[in-house]
Amino acid sequence: MKIVLIAILLAVSIVPVFAQSLITFDVDTTKFMAGEIVELKGKVTGGLEGQPVAVEIKDADGNVMLIRTVTSDANGDFVLKFKVPNTVNAGEFDIATSVELDGQSFSETKSVESVASTSELVPDQEPVPTPEPVQQEPVPTCGQGTELVDDTCQVIKTEKTSESKGGGCLIATATYGSELAPQVQQLRELRDNSLLQTESGTSFMTGFNQFYYTFSPTIADWERESPMFKEVVKLTLTPMISSLSILNYVDMDSEVSVLGYGISLILLNVGMYFVAPAVVIHSIRKKF
Repeated sequence: MKIVLIAILLAVSIVPVFAQSLITFDVDTTKFMAGEIVELKGKVTGGLEGQPVAVEIKDADGNVMLIRTVTSDANGDFVLKFKVPNTVNAGEFDIATSVELDGQSFSETKSVESVASTSELVPDQEPVPTPEPVQQEPVPTCGQGTELVDDTCQVIKTEKTSESKGGGCLIATATYGSELAPQVQQLRELRDNSLLQTESGTSFMTGFNQFYYTFSPTIADWERESPMFKEVVKLTLTPMISSLSILNYVDMDSEVSVLGYGISLILLNVGMYFVAPAVVIHSIRKKF
C-alpha cells in the first residue's frame, strides 16, 4: 500500500514538470524599449508540433497589450514579432504562451522588464528657484452645461463620435465569431501599433470611425441573424485582410511611411474589388 501511495505522489509531482517542458520560449531582448520591434521564439515538443500556440502579453499595469495565435511548424518551432507601444510604462511585462492537446493545456510564462518612453524620463536638473507668487484675476465660475474657454463661459458642444482607439471592429468580430480571432487581432494591432502612432494615422482613424459606425452595427446584426449573409461578408473581407498582412513585414514608424503604405493598400484594394471585376465583366460581355 505504501509503495502505491509513493508512486502516485511521484506521478503527481512529475506531471507539472513534464507539462512545463513541452513548451518553451524566449525573446531577443532583456528590456522592452518604447517603439522597438521584439522577436519571440519558442518551441513545442511531445506531439504538440504543428499545433496553434496562444501568446498573451500584459504590461506593467496588467493591461493586455497583445493577444496573438501562431502555429508551430513540423519541428515545433514558432516565431512572433510585435512592436512595443511608444507609451510603454516602466515595470515588468508578463508573457504567457499556451498550447492545448486533447483538452489538456500546457503553458510557459516569463516576465521582462520594460523601460518608460523617453517622454516620461526626466534628466536630473538643478533646483530652480521658486518665483514669487503673482496675483491673478479671479477665474469666473461656469454653470452647468458650459465650460471656460479663453476666460469666457461657453456652451459645451457635444458630438457623438467613436474614439479612434478602443473602438471594436464590429463587422470582423461578427464575421469571425470572436474578438480573439486572428483576423480581428490583426486589424486591432494594425490600428493600435501602427496607425495610431502617427498624426496622419490618428486623423484617418477618427474620420474613418465617424463613417464606419454609422452602418457597422446594422451589418453585424444581419450577420448574426443570417449565416448565409455572414459567409458572404467573410468572403468579401478575406482579400482585404490578406492585403493588410503585408504591413506586418514593413516598418510604419513615420508619417511618410504611413501615407505611402496606406495609399498603396487603398489602390491595391480598389483594383481587387472594383477594377478587376469590371475588366472580367467587360471581357465576358464582348464575347457574348
